[in-house]
Amino acid sequence: MHPIPARHHVSPAIFHEIRAAAEPVVLKGVVADWPIVRTDDPSGWLRGLATAKPVQFMRAPPEVGGRLHYADGATGRNFERGEATLAGFLDLLAAGQAEALALQGLPAATHLPGFAERNPMPLLPPAIGPRLWIGNAAKVATHHDPSENIACVAAGRRRFTLFPPEQVGNLYMGPFDPTPAGVQVSMVHVTAPDLARYPRFAEALAAALVAELEPGDALYIPYQWYHHVEALDAFNVLVNYWWDPARADIGSPLDAMMAGMMSLRPLPPDQRRAWRAMFDHYVFLTKGDPGAHLAEGARGILGATSPRDIAQMRRALLARLQA
Repeated sequence: MHPIPARHHVSPAIFHEIRAAAEPVVLKGVVADWPIVRTDDPSGWLRGLATAKPVQFMRAPPEVGGRLHYADGATGRNFERGEATLAGFLDLLAAGQAEALALQGLPAATHLPGFAERNPMPLLPPAIGPRLWIGNAAKVATHHDPSENIACVAAGRRRFTLFPPEQVGNLYMGPFDPTPAGVQVSMVHVTAPDLARYPRFAEALAAALVAELEPGDALYIPYQWYHHVEALDAFNVLVNYWWDPARADIGSPLDAMMAGMMSLRPLPPDQRRAWRAMFDHYVFLTKGDPGAHLAEGARGILGATSPRDIAQMRRALLARLQA
């Protein structure tokens, strides 16, 4: 493992450079002035804003060691789901339960009105709203998000272990369905890896990046980077911001991959080889613009970039799928 590089005094201009590099960076002290970070009672601070709307949370028995994951066989989960008000959930945490408790991805706008205004994120537009992750010493299995992410530690300490997207083949990911909490997760426990059962994970660990964040610190997680998150204290609050700068009218890359798994994966090896070359050339642009040698008016779908072009391609694709 290697330490994640850290930057101090990160301004929006510096963060623009960090994003362009598409590598993880610890943003030291970037939210140290937040009221929830400065208070001696973050739980009470949250109670002062909380609505009475119910929240969903996870609870797992002590014997799972805080790991929120699959049950044996990857056909179920090793935790149960509960429901309470946010204040009720905070009461459970205050009681010092031995079980792992985690409330994940709570939208501040609906459950903590005024949170974003009191704790502004200086590096992102206000339209990108915060979500809160609250719990005790629980562990979130290695997964990736189809978005960019800034994760801010507001209370407690968190250890992040990150893996580049290219390590997917060494992470032994679980099934697409079912999943513990909506996305694929690795079958390997980062804090206690079974390398006899998952030997390629040693390669992933060699490429891993790790950082331990204090309250007030944040971490930039680039698009689709895999990350394992370990809460280290009895009470932890993480605030994160997801956003996707890609065009909204071009369809889902996941849908495209699923179509490929359906139509390309069963092909004979020689045909998969040919289509891999086609995808590298026409989709991933490994040799540059595949239509650059053609006159602009003769490029057809090779030059299809306008919303009208994309809509026309979508109609044609749907017609072929339904034929």
